[in-house]
Amino acid sequence: MNPALEKPLRLYLVRHGQTEWSLSGQHTGSTDIPLTTHGEDEARALIPWLEQVKFDFVLTSPRQRARRTSELVGLGRQAEIDPDLAEWDYGDYEGKLSSDIRKERAQWNVFEDGCPGGEMPTQVSDRADRLIRKVGTRMGNIALFSHGQFGPALAARWIGLPVAEGRKLPLNTASLSILSYHPTHPQVRVIALWNATPARFIS
Repeated sequence: MNPALEKPLRLYLVRHGQTEWSLSGQHTGSTDIPLTTHGEDEARALIPWLEQVKFDFVLTSPRQRARRTSELVGLGRQAEIDPDLAEWDYGDYEGKLSSDIRKERAQWNVFEDGCPGGEMPTQVSDRADRLIRKVGTRMGNIALFSHGQFGPALAARWIGLPVAEGRKLPLNTASLSILSYHPTHPQVRVIALWNATPARFIS
């Protein structure tokens, strides 16, 4: 391929729409619950943004909340399931609120401490790095449908930071973020857009 015709890699990271547990604040890893009606509406609100982009590749977490989000925005037929996009494995903390966990571990933070019976930060970091290596062999626009805490971990690793720094990158449901390269320093990875939602732009 003529290098002049190659498109730079841009990752469009989409967090799935609202579920009952994202609404309540319960940690949802392997529990495979559907979007709420509002969550489906949130996902559809992303259509005007995503339909402007020609995607060369689409990957989704195996969880139905992510897969359904990809379907609602019109990318379900292109989407391939990638287990590395799954949410953090919360182990013993699955279904619990952070406030309840901190009654026993006052300073607990998933990005720094991980989860007993589930994943530790080093494991999530390895998973994010593996995904980055896979997509890094491609060019063009790639859509990634994932989750509220793996997404920040992926972004932190994209720009070369420890997974622990993901705690500073909160993601709303049905949000769009873009991971790409600095326009004048093409070897430097950047976060070009973070946590954008149609509601924030309308209000």
